[in-house]
Amino acid sequence: MSVRSAVVDEFRRVAQEHAKELPPLTDEMPLLESGLDSLCFAIIVTRLEDSLGIDPFAADDSLFPITFGEFVHLYEASAK
Repeated sequence: MSVRSAVVDEFRRVAQEHAKELPPLTDEMPLLESGLDSLCFAIIVTRLEDSLGIDPFAADDSLFPITFGEFVHLYEASAK
């Protein structure tokens, strides 16, 4: 499974578990317009760390991404 697929799956899973309506996950979609709240994002980040073994937010220079595409790219870059 690719990193992108893992991220998409986790976004969908968390949205469903929290009864949130998730818009189409395009690279341009601002994360603030995803319908997810901070708890949902915390769950996503924790689960992705468990499943991928990646915590891109542990680096001192990492900034929280603005768009879904930036979020995916952060994980893809950390996986290399």
